[in-house]
Amino acid sequence: MRIHVVDAFTDRPFAGNPAAVCLLPAGEWPQDSWMLRIAAEMNQSETAFALPLPPAADAAAEWAIRWFTPLVESRLCGHATLATAHVLRVERGIIGTVRFMSRQHGVLVTHADERGSITLDFPAGPRTAVPVPTGLFEALGTTPEATFRSDGVGDLLTVLSDEAAVRAVTPDMDAVAALTRREGLRGVIITAPAAEGGGEYDFVSRFFAPARGIPEDPVTGSAHTVLAPFWSARLGRNELTGLQASARTGLVRTAVHGDRVHLTGSAVTVLDGTLHAHQGWRSGS
Repeated sequence: MRIHVVDAFTDRPFAGNPAAVCLLPAGEWPQDSWMLRIAAEMNQSETAFALPLPPAADAAAEWAIRWFTPLVESRLCGHATLATAHVLRVERGIIGTVRFMSRQHGVLVTHADERGSITLDFPAGPRTAVPVPTGLFEALGTTPEATFRSDGVGDLLTVLSDEAAVRAVTPDMDAVAALTRREGLRGVIITAPAAEGGGEYDFVSRFFAPARGIPEDPVTGSAHTVLAPFWSARLGRNELTGLQASARTGLVRTAVHGDRVHLTGSAVTVLDGTLHAHQGWRSGS
């Protein structure tokens, strides 16, 4: 079977967030242990596995999708879903709407246009204001203006004073990992409004999840399901653009529609290879 590495939320190679994408043959899911080993072998922040579903007039989705970090299975991943829609467009010629059935969040819809722009339709991430967790200052080296918990994706949204503060953070990854394990979190998002005169984007963010094998994620689509409604409420606009200020950087165009968030970006394939499925890769084989 084919396996691809796709840079998501970017229009040029070696930027954005790389994801591995494996389009599986029809049938049963492979063994979880096999998919986790493939994710560890690919060593990207996420590897997506997409399984074609039997065609039916009343089918809720055409594909099922799962995501794995090098260490664990993820509940939701934006950039690897966008990368999967890109592979379906490029390899299978599928333009328009594709519906993916996920385990935790139901049907996730993508729409690819002929120019390569892809929009994800994801559930908005609710948030609750919480006290600053013990150890956050030690983990980040800075004091936030506010902190919020989003149990939808399992992240701590940490609001800093300005863009420069977000860019300057040098986290203690061991401390971040300890904090997220203790608090039952996936990761920590840090964010601030864009510096005045930025123009191209409205807010900035970074994302850290070292306990899940992702020290700093280059561009985190799922985090923007929390960031988009937060900044739309603060800035008074439903449509915004977020810059994830990692070393690779990436832009995510966001639009809030009630309890849904649309995340739009581009993607570029950088690797196209053959994955050899050894005996026992599928349950019962």
